[in-house]
Amino acid sequence: MYRHLLRGLSGVLLLLVSRGLLSSRRYGSQEVVIDVQRLAERTSAREEQQDVASVDVMDLRSRELENKEERKGDIASPTLETGLLLGDLFIAVKTTRKFHRSRMGLLMDTWISRVREQTYVFTDQEDEELQAKLGDHLVFTNCSAEYSHPALSCKMAAEFDAFLASGLSWFCHLDDDNYLNPQALLKLLSSYSPDRDVYIGRPSLNRPIRAAETLPNNQTKSVYFWFATGGAGFCISRKLATKMAPWASGHNFLITSELIHLPDDCTVGYIIECRLGGRLVPSALFHSHLEDLQLIQRSQLTKQVTLSYGIFEKKLNAIKLGSPFSQQEDPSRFRSLHCLLYPGTSWCPQPDIQGRLARDAHGLAG
Repeated sequence: MYRHLLRGLSGVLLLLVSRGLLSSRRYGSQEVVIDVQRLAERTSAREEQQDVASVDVMDLRSRELENKEERKGDIASPTLETGLLLGDLFIAVKTTRKFHRSRMGLLMDTWISRVREQTYVFTDQEDEELQAKLGDHLVFTNCSAEYSHPALSCKMAAEFDAFLASGLSWFCHLDDDNYLNPQALLKLLSSYSPDRDVYIGRPSLNRPIRAAETLPNNQTKSVYFWFATGGAGFCISRKLATKMAPWASGHNFLITSELIHLPDDCTVGYIIECRLGGRLVPSALFHSHLEDLQLIQRSQLTKQVTLSYGIFEKKLNAIKLGSPFSQQEDPSRFRSLHCLLYPGTSWCPQPDIQGRLARDAHGLAG
């Protein structure tokens, strides 16, 4: 009876939260513009939160050894999740006003066009032109446009709360310089269950990061944890996201970020590993511009979940793909990659079939 009472109370609480979000038009003290009602229609009763466990941080060598072994009962062991659909994903893209035309224009033309219904763009200033294209999938957070820890954490909190209200199975965060291959993402996540604790992405370091956690009376203690770099993208299961809420929902995310004096992606890792005893599942299928992207072989490009572009070691860093657009026409290589994945796209150069047939016929005649 006690368990049924808890489930009933959790259902009432979820309903009240959804209605509260529906009545607001901006995020937190700064409200969020999002059609939560449409998303909340898919919400079903979820398990009550489990007790929070502390974590003993392991050294790098033991972590590497554990990652090489697929242990029975591991919280994030691959377990084929049949029936996962793109509609089960909540894809959040973080951007800022100055990149609405350049970066977001590129993403709208390419991968977002394939998963528009699953994608929500979180920005810091209103934009009528972008609003016309995205509708209620453009979320105005009213967070600062500065590239600072508080500003980044503000947007991440907005993403997180919108996902919780959606009732969807997976939360995937991306930056506005990422190309997402939706089918590769779906294939990856199909190996895991959203009803288990899953945190998957690419660590930017080859060791756990060290942070000084603030304690009462001006004391600090060192904590060590792995985190998935936001610049490559990462995904979190609903079950784990629900457990994160006391530290990640609303203004709590900013408070948690201030405890360790690190940005949003580090804060996510801290909450999962140090507060909840979870663990990052490292994946080499996510990529940021802080790695040499030209090392990825052409034959492997279509298998990657995310790719990126940017300045790395004082030069343009992008994937190596020779066609169909020139480097000048397509410096990010995103358009060329999109045509490789979706050759039937209207703006992709189509092969000259008639010309090829004529040349082949001429060759046979010779």
